[in-house]
Amino acid sequence: MMQNPHDDPAIARRRRWMGVLAQAPRETLERAWRRFAAPPAFEWLRRPETGLVMTRGRAGGSGRRFNLGELCVTRAAVRLEGGAVGHAYVAGRDGRRAELAALFDALLQQPTLHDELERELIGPLAEAAHAAREDAARKAAATRVEFFTLVRGEDA
Repeated sequence: MMQNPHDDPAIARRRRWMGVLAQAPRETLERAWRRFAAPPAFEWLRRPETGLVMTRGRAGGSGRRFNLGELCVTRAAVRLEGGAVGHAYVAGRDGRRAELAALFDALLQQPTLHDELERELIGPLAEAAHAAREDAARKAAATRVEFFTLVRGEDA
C-alpha cells in the first residue's frame, strides 16, 4: 500500500516553514539574509514571475466549493550549490520576497543550517503571525452581535 505523502513528517515540516516564509514581510527576510557574511551561491531554476491564481472558497467554510476570485502571486525557484532546491509562492508582485523565500526554503533543507534558521527566523515569524491572528480575532469578537428572536403568544 502506498503511503499518503501528507502523513510524512518531513513534508509537514517543510509545508509549515514554506507557509511561514510565504507570509513573512520582505524586511524581515532581508534582515535575515544580511546575516550571512558570504551569501550562499545559487542558480535560478525559475526567476521570479508574477501571475494570477484562482482562489476557492467553501460555502459556510465546509460546504460546496466556489471560485472566490483571482489572486496575484509571484513564484520563484532556486538551486543552491550543494543541490538543495527551494521554491516559493508569495501573494503580490514582490519578486525579491519570492526570491528570498525560495532561498530560505533551500537553506532550511541543509542539516547544518536548519536548526539555527528554525530558531532565529521561522519560530519568531510563526509566533508573530499567530499573535496577529489572535489580535484580529479578538478585535472581531469585540464587534460581534448576537441575534435572537422573541416569540410572542402561545402559538410558537
